[in-house]
Amino acid sequence: MAETHVLFVEDDDVIREATQLALERDGFRVTAMPDGLSGLDAFRATRPDIALLDVMVPGLDGVSLCRRIRDESTVPVIMLSARADSIDVVLGLEAGADDYVTKPFDGAVLVARIRAVLRRFGHASGPDARSGAGKDAAAPAADGLLRFGDLEIDTEGMEVRKGGEPVALTPTEMRLLLEFSDAPGTVLSRDRLLERVWDYGWGGDTRVVDVHVQRLRGKIGQDRIETVRGFGYKLRG
Repeated sequence: MAETHVLFVEDDDVIREATQLALERDGFRVTAMPDGLSGLDAFRATRPDIALLDVMVPGLDGVSLCRRIRDESTVPVIMLSARADSIDVVLGLEAGADDYVTKPFDGAVLVARIRAVLRRFGHASGPDARSGAGKDAAAPAADGLLRFGDLEIDTEGMEVRKGGEPVALTPTEMRLLLEFSDAPGTVLSRDRLLERVWDYGWGGDTRVVDVHVQRLRGKIGQDRIETVRGFGYKLRG
């Protein structure tokens, strides 16, 4: 199996070199860049499996770099932020990032997040993406389609259409939509979504869920996913 290729953009020389060594010890192949512009060039030249982007890098900041990457690819992106309560976390998620890690970070935590995201993206490429599928899941029609009003989800081809037009979703957004579609009308808590979609076996930042729900609403319709205050979200049938 080929090594997982990580693009790592970080302007601090010590953090960049130490993190690169740590990731390489865990079996990753790493391309490390000191600024956003060289990071964008490296992304286009190498097409990595995952991108780790520090928010505060020169030339092209991490949030802008994430937007540029998301314009061209659905490759998973993890943002690195110096503050857990920073607005940069939300901006990074709104720009298309799939997750974030707060600095200073433990190497084992970073590796765990990377592997969780990669598992999520690997599963999103086929029918097994239906992480919540089971005996109580909503059964697709014989043609593999789930329909909710003008929203159509092809659970076999992993495609979504709204009003007959294709909707481009990232694998994380697809996993989130599939989780909702497995239990239409059922309120799903943020903690459950963190566990089922993001593979968090521990408490996580619910802003990750909230921002992804907002991004998903922007693509499938604002009224398709309802907020149930104090509890979570549910998909309207």
